[in-house]
Amino acid sequence: MSKKLIIANWKNYPESLAQAQEILEFTNDYLESLSEKKEFSLVFCPPFVFTEEVSKILKTSHLEHEAFLGAQDIAIEDKALEVSGPMLTKLGVGYVIIGHSERRWKLGESDKVVNQKLKSALRNTMVPIVCIGEKTRDAGFKQFLENQILKTFEGLTADEVGRCIVAYEPVWAISTNPNSRPDTPSSALESISYIRDILNTKYNILDTQFLYGGSVNSKNAESFLKEKEIDGVLVGGASVNKEEFVKIIDIASKI
Repeated sequence: MSKKLIIANWKNYPESLAQAQEILEFTNDYLESLSEKKEFSLVFCPPFVFTEEVSKILKTSHLEHEAFLGAQDIAIEDKALEVSGPMLTKLGVGYVIIGHSERRWKLGESDKVVNQKLKSALRNTMVPIVCIGEKTRDAGFKQFLENQILKTFEGLTADEVGRCIVAYEPVWAISTNPNSRPDTPSSALESISYIRDILNTKYNILDTQFLYGGSVNSKNAESFLKEKEIDGVLVGGASVNKEEFVKIIDIASKI
């Protein structure tokens, strides 16, 4: 079994650099306490304002060998006034979250915009963590997923799609959604299997890495991580609670 991948999406938290350092130091202390080989990898995606400092911390601690730096977003154009690909590359960013549900549903990012940002990430040699997920689990959810996938990956070669990690993130299971309800591994696996089939049919790709995202915490992480078809988790709110996040890492270390 390949290493499980744990993505910490800090969103707009923590509130200070000191708190960010505390999370990283707490994680670092946990990793140093492990006596056996670690069967997981970490990616920290801080708010852009903390990216440079988080990069420095990762390079000067035990985390250097266990964790990578990620970004929560990327500009479409390389010379944009926003957070551009070349800017992120200079900071040591290796991963970038593309099409997160909050950007799609709260900020109104279309599949076209997500597609352009995906191409920007690939152009700047970053690993895109591409979020895919339906808003409601109704009779037409599979057709929705197919349309979203084809538009999100439109114009990409099989090689480029193969460089992506897909995070299945059902909007209806996210805790910030007022009508949310918990997802189950069986439901997630059904969707992941469907997405895998679409990518295989369109691009002849069988070895795509799949993450699960949707209110992941220490209580439900094991049920998803123990599934061999799920290669890791995309963790939101729980990733800025140092004790909670280390519990999730501990679970991954024992899978």
